[in-house]
Amino acid sequence: MIKIALDGPSGAGKSTVAKAIAKKLSIVYVDTGALYRSIGLFINRLGIDKTDKENIIGQLKNISLSLEYKDGVQSVILNGEDVSGLIRTGEIAMYASAVSAIPEVRAFLLDTQRDIARKNSVIMDGRDIGTVILPDAEVKIFMVASPEARAKRRYLEFIEKGESCTYESVLKDIVERDKNDSTRKVAPAIPAEDAVFLDNSDLDIEGTVNKAIEIISSKVNLEGLI
Repeated sequence: MIKIALDGPSGAGKSTVAKAIAKKLSIVYVDTGALYRSIGLFINRLGIDKTDKENIIGQLKNISLSLEYKDGVQSVILNGEDVSGLIRTGEIAMYASAVSAIPEVRAFLLDTQRDIARKNSVIMDGRDIGTVILPDAEVKIFMVASPEARAKRRYLEFIEKGESCTYESVLKDIVERDKNDSTRKVAPAIPAEDAVFLDNSDLDIEGTVNKAIEIISSKVNLEGLI
């Protein structure tokens, strides 16, 4: 079994690339951001402010989260409800960033994430996979892109979904989230010492996936997987 950690800032395309790699290598894809987004959705639905740490921590006992896989596609189940299609909004992304900075929330999800990696060959994407969740991963990639490139991609995603937003507002959120994620005291979004950087500012998805596969194959034997 192999463990691949794919970290990087918001909007770098980690989830899209990780899904493609998982399909190519026939391994399990774990979208850790979806878990934090689901907690963010739960808190948002209750009308709790995303900065109200005490109330958020108090609600963890009321949250049941699991991941289900069908035909290689991950679904996030929140208290029995498939919320996979409800957590990809800008508002929920900001909630996810806020709750992910709370130590108790990270501890709440840690066992879930590690348990999946114990039972399967995985590629897991997030902010601190290589540094905290899977420090023993055989492959650690830190994927980056300029804030402008990431904002453009995220803006087009929102427009495609019919959401009302501007490129400027998306860029502002990206910059704010970068600052929050990289400077938080608990598990900041920084590369592991042994991570390989992959800048995809000027690469499309296929080019990014091919580059990532090159990095992976330089670290582990992929014979029989591709």
